[in-house]
Amino acid sequence: MTDSLHIAATGMHAQQTQIDTIANNLANVNTIGYKKSRVDFQDLIYKSMNESNNILGQDAQNTLLGLGTAVVGSSKDFSVGDIKATQNPMDVAIDGPGFFEVVLPDGSYGYTRAGSLRVNNEGFLINSDGYVLNPMVQLPSDMESMLIGSDGVIKAKLVNQQDLVEVGKIELGKFVNSSGLKPVGANLYLPTEQSGDAIYAAPGEDGSGVIRQGFLEGSNVQLVEELTNLILAQRAYEINSKVVQASDELLGIVNNLRR
Repeated sequence: MTDSLHIAATGMHAQQTQIDTIANNLANVNTIGYKKSRVDFQDLIYKSMNESNNILGQDAQNTLLGLGTAVVGSSKDFSVGDIKATQNPMDVAIDGPGFFEVVLPDGSYGYTRAGSLRVNNEGFLINSDGYVLNPMVQLPSDMESMLIGSDGVIKAKLVNQQDLVEVGKIELGKFVNSSGLKPVGANLYLPTEQSGDAIYAAPGEDGSGVIRQGFLEGSNVQLVEELTNLILAQRAYEINSKVVQASDELLGIVNNLRR
């Protein structure tokens, strides 16, 4: 009976983590470029019960008792979210696999799917958090408008000029195992040993997605799916709590045997 208390407690703890993850997904349903998280579970070790002969006198059987469940980690789902039109020429979305690479303050590189671009006081393209896009693209100070093709080529319309001038190009980074990337907040991911190093390609080449100017990629959180998972996690938590109550009642019966 004491085993059942501990087993049910592991189930409650695991389902609480599941609910926390679902809550974070729902909180980011409108976050640009957000990728939903999923909790991974595994069963715990098994212990051997006492061996005994069965009623027919056959050989002894070894009975194994599981000791509950545990959270082994969480992973990101990098499926493409809904691509929404913004009519802002500085907004770009990746339609397909790939990440924008940005330069972090310590000189390392981060990766993001959020394509809300800006121009800093030096004319370089940056993301909404102020990180410079890599490869660096510096826009001319006399630029009137900008056109970003599906292949990532950036062309500018300059003052008193009719022809467009190419000023840079957006490249995308891909990973062998995107689920191995480490999320650090602010829509940024860092490479790990599990993800491997970034593989660079032009948009539309080598399986990379294409660039859509005037669009942003929304969160890939599906409300119906998350609410369904929330109900299942809540019921699983409730059932495990019932096991705790039942075990407590059984222990109470044992304690009252001498009365």
